[in-house]
Amino acid sequence: MVRRAAGGVRAARRPEVRLPGLEAYGGGGLEPDGDYDGLEFRDAELGGQDGAGARFMDCALTGCALDGTRLHRARLLDSVLTAPRGVGTDLGEATLRDVELRDARLGGAQLHGAVLERVLVRGGKLDFLNLRAARLRDVVFEGCVLVEPDFAGASLERVEFTDSVLKGADFGAATLADVDLRGAAPLEITRGIDRLSGAVISAGQLVELAPVLAGALGIRVE
Repeated sequence: MVRRAAGGVRAARRPEVRLPGLEAYGGGGLEPDGDYDGLEFRDAELGGQDGAGARFMDCALTGCALDGTRLHRARLLDSVLTAPRGVGTDLGEATLRDVELRDARLGGAQLHGAVLERVLVRGGKLDFLNLRAARLRDVVFEGCVLVEPDFAGASLERVEFTDSVLKGADFGAATLADVDLRGAAPLEITRGIDRLSGAVISAGQLVELAPVLAGALGIRVE
């Protein structure tokens, strides 16, 4: 049964990741369409490698460098990524299901067209996150900083922002259902203010967003 948060919005279902005993990753570089099951990647330098279409199942990636790593259409399932860092990581059209992303430091990560289901993003800072046309269901952003995230054309269902910073967000042409924005402070939306039907905000946030709402409605405030 899906629980409901205050205000009647349906709360997101969080992942319940229980990793088995893991084997250490032996190195050698990622491979396109590779199959990685029950492995621990610790402090691995994966920058610039090509793991497009790879499957990661019951894996832990801890302290890994992901600069320019190609994971297009990869599948990350029942896995935990702790303190990943990098710029331009390509996860376009990837699938993340039952995944925890902890204390990430990523810039310009590409998740356009990706599918995120039961994903917890906890802590860290994500700059210029590209989620254009992505599908997010049961996703929680908790205690993290999002700078200019791009949700344009995305579908968000049961998505929560808890104790998080949301700066310069783009929701243009997005579709929202049971999206809880009350825990975002500040809440800054540069585009797509008219797409917030299906979201819940606080009274204080409504006051803060009033100038943007007025502009979107063509109302002059003098």
